[in-house]
Amino acid sequence: MALTVSAAVLFTILTLVLLRARYVGPGAAIVVFLCGFFAAGTGAYRPIHNLCETVASALANLAG
Repeated sequence: MALTVSAAVLFTILTLVLLRARYVGPGAAIVVFLCGFFAAGTGAYRPIHNLCETVASALANLAG
């Protein structure tokens, strides 16, 4: 059974874990969130998305 989770969900969970462990403060978390939010609306979205797809595909091929 394959489990699919979006990158947004994974990064949200990671951000919450980092906040809870006090590795980053709430201000830094908001800045990171807003940076990702605004980057998604720019021309940088497509190359970043392609890179993430390539890395995910490579990891899937390594896993078998």
